[in-house]
Amino acid sequence: MSNFSDHTHTSSLKRLRQISRLLDHLITIPGTKIGIGLDPIMGLIPIGGDILGMILSGYIILEAARLGVSKTTLGKMILNIIIDALVGAIPVLGDFFDVAWTANSYNLNLLEASLRDPNRKNKADKWFILAIIAGLLLITIVLVALPVIIISMISKALIGN
Repeated sequence: MSNFSDHTHTSSLKRLRQISRLLDHLITIPGTKIGIGLDPIMGLIPIGGDILGMILSGYIILEAARLGVSKTTLGKMILNIIIDALVGAIPVLGDFFDVAWTANSYNLNLLEASLRDPNRKNKADKWFILAIIAGLLLITIVLVALPVIIISMISKALIGN
């Protein structure tokens, strides 16, 4: 019996699929195949929405690490989240980007492909997982600091101080 069909993997994957769908494809725009999830909607909430989206996306990555995904796959998943977080933090443009860039769906596809791979290796160790957590925390801090810095610079330019 392969790891992919293991009951623990099956229940984890079911939960992760639900989270991914919730974040990326909760509602389909009538007459189109375009789905909108909570991620772009939460992105409309200044700072806090992006952080909450990052936490939920980070959970998918941590679960993938727990399920034994390779370091290479985890690296690709993290890159998807970094792109989502940094571009998503740009006002207005980031909200449209969040609709098109469904990082959680991409990451779920990477996770499932990795678990199906009979030759998978280089499973992430505890130190690598700690580095992931630290990196996600750092990105979250940047998501908080970046808008504050931009708003400060804009206000100084407008006020002239």
